[in-house]
Amino acid sequence: MSELLDNPDFFLLDQELSPEDIALRDRVRRYGAEHVLPVINEYWEKAEHPLPAFDELANLGVVGSFIEGYGCPGLSRLAAGVVARELARADGSVNTFLGVHSSLCMGSIYMLGDEEQRQRWLPVMARLEKTGAFALTEPTHGSDSVSLETSARRDGDHWVLNGHKRWIGNGHAADVIVLYARDEADGQVKAFVVEKNEDGTYPDGYRPEVIAGKIGKRAINQADIVIENLRVPAENRLPGCESFKGVNKVLKATRGGASWEAVGHGMAAFEIAAKYSLEREQFGLPIANYQLVQEKLATMLSDLTSMQLLCTRMAHLAETDQLTDAMASMVKMTTSRKALAMCRTARDMLAGNGLLLEYHIGRHLTDMEVVSTYEGTDSMQALIVGREITGISSFTRTRR
Repeated sequence: MSELLDNPDFFLLDQELSPEDIALRDRVRRYGAEHVLPVINEYWEKAEHPLPAFDELANLGVVGSFIEGYGCPGLSRLAAGVVARELARADGSVNTFLGVHSSLCMGSIYMLGDEEQRQRWLPVMARLEKTGAFALTEPTHGSDSVSLETSARRDGDHWVLNGHKRWIGNGHAADVIVLYARDEADGQVKAFVVEKNEDGTYPDGYRPEVIAGKIGKRAINQADIVIENLRVPAENRLPGCESFKGVNKVLKATRGGASWEAVGHGMAAFEIAAKYSLEREQFGLPIANYQLVQEKLATMLSDLTSMQLLCTRMAHLAETDQLTDAMASMVKMTTSRKALAMCRTARDMLAGNGLLLEYHIGRHLTDMEVVSTYEGTDSMQALIVGREITGISSFTRTRR
C-alpha cells in the first residue's frame, strides 16, 4: 500500500521541516490518532466538547502557539500551521478550540496586554488550567466586525459593557473571555477581559447561551451572549487596544490558521477515500481498479498538493512579514474551495457509507462548510483579492 495513504505529502514538503518540527508533527499526529479519533464521533453526535481528548493536549507543547515565554512554545508560522493541519486531520472542533484559546484569546492578551496581565493569565492558560474565548462577532456584524456595536462606558474603577455577541467559540464555558467593545467616550474599540467568579459562575450581566442545531463543528460549542450592564474592573482592560487597529493586530498574527485547517481536512478526505477504494469491492473488484475512481483520487491529490504548497509559502512570507491581506485571502479562498470539493468527492466515493460517522468523512465535510465561512467567507476573500487586482473596493455602495 502506498505511503501516500498514511502521509499524503506528494511534493515532500515536510522535508523542509526542522527535526524539532518533525517531532512536533508526529506528537500531534499521535495525539489525534490515540486521543481524538477514538472518542470524537460520540461527542460530535451529542454536540458536546470531547473533554477526555484534552487530558493530553496541554502536554503536546502547542498551547500558546506563537507566544514566547509564559510557558508557551513560541512556534514558527510553519510549525503552527503544521499543528493546525494535524489537529484538523483528526477533527476540526478540537483544532478550533485550540485556535480560539491559544491564538485569539491568549494572543490578544500577549499582544495587547501589559506585563502584569500577561503574567496573570498566560501561564495558567498555557497549562489549560483555564480556557479562553475571543468575543468579537455580533449578530449583525460578522464580515463587517469593524462596525461592532457593543458599548463600554467608564464608571469609576470599572467599565460598564452592554451589547450582544454571537458565534463565540467556548464563550459559554471559558474562564477568560477577551471581549471587544466600543468606548462611548471616544468611539474607539477597546479590549476587556471578562473572568469567571471564584465559584465558577459568570459575573452578573454576562449571559451566554449555547447555539444549538449546528450541522458542523459540533464538538465545540459556540455561544450567543447577551451583555447587560456587565461591570469589568478597570485593570482588566487591555491597554494595547486603543482602536480597531488592536483587533487587526491580533487577526493579522493569527490569519492563515483556517487555511492550514483546510489542508488537514483535505488530507483526511484523501486518506479516507483512497483507503476505502482499496477495500470496497463492487462487481468483483476493489473500486480502486476503476478508471473514474483513480481519476478522482489523482485530482484530489493534485488539489491537496497545491494547497500544501500555498500554505507553506504563506508561512514563509508571514515569518518575514511579507504576507499581505490579499495574499492571505487568496490562500484562504483557494484552500477552502479545494478542501470542500475534496470532502464532497470523498463522501460521494463512499456512497451511503459516507453518511455514517464511523467513516469520518461526513464530519470533515460539514466541518469544512464551517471553515469556508469563518475568518472571512469565500465571497469576502474574493473581494479582497479583487480589490488588489483592480484597485477598486466593492465592499460598500452608496444607498439610494
